[in-house]
Amino acid sequence: MNRTWISVFIAAFFEVGWVIGLKHAEGTLEWGGTLIAIIVSFYLMIMAGRDIAVGTVYAVFVGLGTAGTVLAEILLFDAPVVPAKLALIILLLGGVVSLKMLSNQQEQEVI
Repeated sequence: MNRTWISVFIAAFFEVGWVIGLKHAEGTLEWGGTLIAIIVSFYLMIMAGRDIAVGTVYAVFVGLGTAGTVLAEILLFDAPVVPAKLALIILLLGGVVSLKMLSNQQEQEVI
């Protein structure tokens, strides 16, 4: 895995942080952290779009962010565990992994 893909995964991690922050932030410090997480996540995603197809970057970013947000809500905020929701997250992550693998395959064909 190259540095660009690592930045996409880090961007998705920060996306989880800012999405949770938008829902749960109350004080100035929490809102500040949410703003920083927004800036970092979008900066990393935009920079990754220079080396990887933008559609692929965005799909992976949003897919991982969505899955991470749902799992964080379950683990950190006692959201109900719905088996259908977990099955759909697994399906979503399967799509994200497939996009990454396809992107890697296309990059190797170009070289």
